[in-house]
Amino acid sequence: MSTESSVMKIDSSTSSTIRLTMSQALVRYLAAQKIETEHGVQSLFEGVFAIFGHGNVAGMGEALYQYRESLPTYRAHNEQGMAHAAIAFAKAHRRRRMMACTSSIGPGATNMVTAAGLAHANRLPVLLLPGDVFASRTPDPVLQQVEHFGDPGISVNDAFRPVSRYFDRITRPEQIITSLPAALATLLDPADCGPATVALCQDVQAEAYDYPESFFAEKVHRIRRSPADEGELDAALAVLGRARKPLLVAGGGVHYAGATDTLKAFAERHGVPVAETQAGKGALAWDHPLSVGAIGVTGTVIANELAAGADVILAVGTRLQDFTTASRTLMGRRDIPIIALNAARFDAHKHQAVPLQADARVGLEQLDRALADWSSDTGWLERATQGAADWNRYYDRVTAAEGVESPTGLPSDAQVLGAVKRQSGPRDVVVCAAGGLPGELHKLWRTDDPGGYHVEYGYSCMGYEIAGGLGVKMAHPDREVFVVVGDGSYMMLNSELATSVMMGHKIIVVVLDNRGYGCINRLQNATGGAAFNNLLEDCHAIPEGAPKLDFAAHARALGAESESVSGIAELEAALQRARLAQRSYVVALDTDPYVTSEGGDWWDVAVPEVSTRSEVSQARDAYETAKHKQPY
Repeated sequence: MSTESSVMKIDSSTSSTIRLTMSQALVRYLAAQKIETEHGVQSLFEGVFAIFGHGNVAGMGEALYQYRESLPTYRAHNEQGMAHAAIAFAKAHRRRRMMACTSSIGPGATNMVTAAGLAHANRLPVLLLPGDVFASRTPDPVLQQVEHFGDPGISVNDAFRPVSRYFDRITRPEQIITSLPAALATLLDPADCGPATVALCQDVQAEAYDYPESFFAEKVHRIRRSPADEGELDAALAVLGRARKPLLVAGGGVHYAGATDTLKAFAERHGVPVAETQAGKGALAWDHPLSVGAIGVTGTVIANELAAGADVILAVGTRLQDFTTASRTLMGRRDIPIIALNAARFDAHKHQAVPLQADARVGLEQLDRALADWSSDTGWLERATQGAADWNRYYDRVTAAEGVESPTGLPSDAQVLGAVKRQSGPRDVVVCAAGGLPGELHKLWRTDDPGGYHVEYGYSCMGYEIAGGLGVKMAHPDREVFVVVGDGSYMMLNSELATSVMMGHKIIVVVLDNRGYGCINRLQNATGGAAFNNLLEDCHAIPEGAPKLDFAAHARALGAESESVSGIAELEAALQRARLAQRSYVVALDTDPYVTSEGGDWWDVAVPEVSTRSEVSQARDAYETAKHKQPY
């Protein structure tokens, strides 16, 4: 079965050729690719992020310049950052549109490996085009080439293999005729979607070949929507039809399949409460009567209570990772069956689930028709409604400006998120990735619009936030984009803030400075460890301690507008000024590193069996007790 359908506009009576360099042919081919979306036929590739070096400036650089009107080139400041932005762009477009990234060889290429891992974990498309060594090997070792003494065919680009869904190295110019279509088939496949890496030997980039003109014909791609197998559908219906306390868990596949309206109609017709994973958040609006919010390790109280008490869980478009299942103690237990509706066979068979391999929208439609007037018990719905109301009252309390008092007297993450929400509109987008903030956002962010929540938590990559915000803004220039980021993540990667200013893509960045890695410090303490090497006050430093960083001054140095504020009232006033600004705007404030909101569930973090600390021994006892709840 093909991974996606397509239409090519081509005159089959001609078979002429055109002489181009491999780079020119590659760029021309990408420019000819189109995609059918709900907005009509659009270019599949928005453009190419490029940082040039000796491994791509002569070949790819010349080609991108030649075709710059049909395939725009964007300059970034860091290869990892530009790849993050490209991935965020694709996520914001629900995997329908995407970008390519090209780098030099050596460090330029390996800088993108982390981003490839992020795209792989999150099942997101990005085309990576790193420069590579000379295929001829004549000038070996070239600048930045890493020589493998026992295998001269290896280069640093082989590091992309384990984090790419498709990998190829182009050593002959004609190889792209077969390689590029295979790469695109991977990028557009609902089940196998992920990063495709095509490494480009730098001498081959400049070599010419007589390419068939048909290779450059406009091609319109359509994403495949596969229905469920009749046997699998019958098995799922047999389990679901007996249930009276069902819970639907919405994952990212709901968004990527464009199934949010279908999910809403299914839940309403059959009275099924809906919980959401990080990637699935926003599949149902926060104030819908059937919404119970986040589930799992960073879940709401009511969502986790329902998961524990359900007689079936319908998992739609989720890969059921440990944060969703509470390390298989909340879901994945033998006493509560899971029906896994998923486009990917790999995910549909996890946790001994009843597999239902299908497109999320088509699969829900099939279930809906077959279930007819089946619905959950009234008491189950009342429990869900009451629990959601209790959680919303809790939300109002912890996100208020006065909030819950913290040990330091500084604002909590929950208070900051409440302030950002009050100053944002229903179509604005919040962007985040790593640390404690994604957990607080998962529980507390009130998502009004399906595209309003953009959190990368499959790879939980520090440094994604600002670059990701740029990518989201490129995808949705009509929306305000709020990036919330801790000081630790900001210091990891902030260079694309300057890129956002240069390109005129305004983002609003809120830097929560808790003086270190607050989330991991809390985890360290929870597992019995002493506070060590996470908060700056607990690190090896000069007698005066680590310096207080001026994030506002740093942001101004990168070209953004900025200010430092104290407290929630000043933050909200600053956010009002940020909304009126014409370029990227950074607001920094000190926050508490200790306080988190209620809810959540157990997470399997192994505690040492032997330690001289009594706190570790006590944590180990609690860990072993919790492990007994896992099915195997």
